[in-house]
Amino acid sequence: MNRSRALLSKRSLLALAAACGLQGALSAHAQVASPPPGKALVVLYRNDRQPVAAKVPVIANADRLGEMGNGEFVNAVVNPGRTFLRVGDRILTTLAIQTAPDRRYFVLVEAVPNLTPVRVEMREMPEAAAQRALAQSRPIGAAPLAAAPSRAAVPAPVVPAPRVAVPPVAAAAAPLAAAPRPAPAAPAAAPAAPPAQPRRFSAIAREPQPPEEEEDSEEELRKWRMALIAKTGAFKLGTASQTITGGGTLTYDKSSKPVAGLEAEFRHVDGFAIGAEVFYFKNDLTVSPGAFTGDQTVVSGMLNGKYYFEATDWLYPFVGAGVGFVSASFGGQLTGKASGPGFQGMAGVDVRFSRVGLYLEYKYLSSTISDGANQKVKAGGSGILGGLSIAF
Repeated sequence: MNRSRALLSKRSLLALAAACGLQGALSAHAQVASPPPGKALVVLYRNDRQPVAAKVPVIANADRLGEMGNGEFVNAVVNPGRTFLRVGDRILTTLAIQTAPDRRYFVLVEAVPNLTPVRVEMREMPEAAAQRALAQSRPIGAAPLAAAPSRAAVPAPVVPAPRVAVPPVAAAAAPLAAAPRPAPAAPAAAPAAPPAQPRRFSAIAREPQPPEEEEDSEEELRKWRMALIAKTGAFKLGTASQTITGGGTLTYDKSSKPVAGLEAEFRHVDGFAIGAEVFYFKNDLTVSPGAFTGDQTVVSGMLNGKYYFEATDWLYPFVGAGVGFVSASFGGQLTGKASGPGFQGMAGVDVRFSRVGLYLEYKYLSSTISDGANQKVKAGGSGILGGLSIAF
């Protein structure tokens, strides 16, 4: 009776251990939950076709979520609307998705093998395919799950056979009787081979891969982001007094009022940016002799190139240059128009908070404009401008 109870206790402990292992495995994969009310949930999971050991940083909008290795996943709770995902260290891969409240989205991260530094690809996946991969994944930073012991791997307890007592009299009565020869023991059965484990990636459904050229072009397009910059500030003419044809003199109020600029640019994840800018400023002036009064209004259109240095994930100093066309019109008691080529240089900083940034710029503009005859006027200057940048 005691041996039966001991056997039953061992089997109960084995069943409890297996159940605990299964419960731990299930709890490790139960991290994909519903988003909070009014929010959206983006689940990023990494599943390499050829496993790459290196981990890569993961950023959702401006929030760093950690470093993701193969077989790991992370949840990002975001506000509904445009969500920007960036994965990578020195080579960034970006993906923009449109999210809706109370919805879940799944994004596959896959490392490209045999590349240094590591480069990854991202694409949005249907929930059914993502759940099959997530069933074999773990959260970022969690240790790999240990498999629960199977029943075939646990040796069965050995129950000793009952001993049979031999009466001493019978043993003495037949001292010369040969003891019966024991039957030869049956050869021990070879241990059963463990059941074949399914391959790690055999259950994962994959979407058909697009042609390589189309995939590369889409990958490159995702690296660009559009931004609008609105700015104003203090701008001063470089030349306060100029002599014009006929012996007259233009005397300017060097401080321009008003001053405004609007710029649209495309920013690359590597820091380069190209764009177009319209810049406007106005100055009062007097003409002598005669003491005529008037004003000069200047509008410039420039094509700009910049480079942004990533000091931190929110601070981006930059330098740039531009070339374009400058036009001026004169009003008041002095009338006329003049135009000509222009050149400019810029330096400053963009402090970015997710999609909105605070923009500060020093601008130097050089231009000599002409009325089409022999009359030439210098319309350049310099100033400090500030404003807002909005990325899309």
